[in-house]
Amino acid sequence: MAEFTEYAAGTPSWVDIGVHDIDAAVAFYGTLFGWTVAKAAPDSGGYRMALLREKAVAGVGPAQDPGPPRWTTYVSVADADTTTAAVREAGGTVLLEPMDVLDAGRMAVFSDPTGVVLSIWQPGQHRGAQLANEPGTFCWSELNSRDTETAAAFYEAVFGWKADTTTEPTQYTQFVLDGRSVAGMLDMAGRVPDEVPAHWLVYFGSADVDGTVAAAQQEGGQVFVGPMDIPAGRFAVLGDPQGAVFAVFHMPAS
Repeated sequence: MAEFTEYAAGTPSWVDIGVHDIDAAVAFYGTLFGWTVAKAAPDSGGYRMALLREKAVAGVGPAQDPGPPRWTTYVSVADADTTTAAVREAGGTVLLEPMDVLDAGRMAVFSDPTGVVLSIWQPGQHRGAQLANEPGTFCWSELNSRDTETAAAFYEAVFGWKADTTTEPTQYTQFVLDGRSVAGMLDMAGRVPDEVPAHWLVYFGSADVDGTVAAAQQEGGQVFVGPMDIPAGRFAVLGDPQGAVFAVFHMPAS
């Protein structure tokens, strides 16, 4: 079990998805990960909490734009307004100014200088995922980029992340904060078709990647990559029936 009551500033702490058919998304991810999705509170705007063992693990809400549904990563920050100023200073674009979400916390949305969208979360009553890094929960966020040098400089300026890049067996970057890896970065150039935009990819833990892939296909999902082994373990990149892309990674059951 991996329970959390708080997250250090600069650490990814929450993920959610905006979809056009919430009930369909609830059914798909509930089947895939064993989530129970609570009814939307009257003042939530349709936003619903996904629970595992009665602990909050992700959010499901209505899409805020007409584009394809997508998973969003939130990075915990001490002060959303100060971080938003740092985003501008480092060359990012603020898409949603800092705003309070009832008493849950304060959030903002921005795109980095390469055009990739990320959100920040200043915790109030909602601290972040109460379970993480285990099957059925958020376990990693990875920037898929075609300009890793620009991206690395930006995230260091905004969050203090240090880029630790290895080249064997393939090039991969881990973003390190206070000696701990908090996120990853993959160079998409030559690996991913040009029509796929740069993006942050959300990973969920799985005790059986192949079984999760089969279940996703059974429920109308797509397989884009894998299942395949990498030095860190076994993973796959999937799409849900509404087109949102996510990944699953082998996390041994505790």
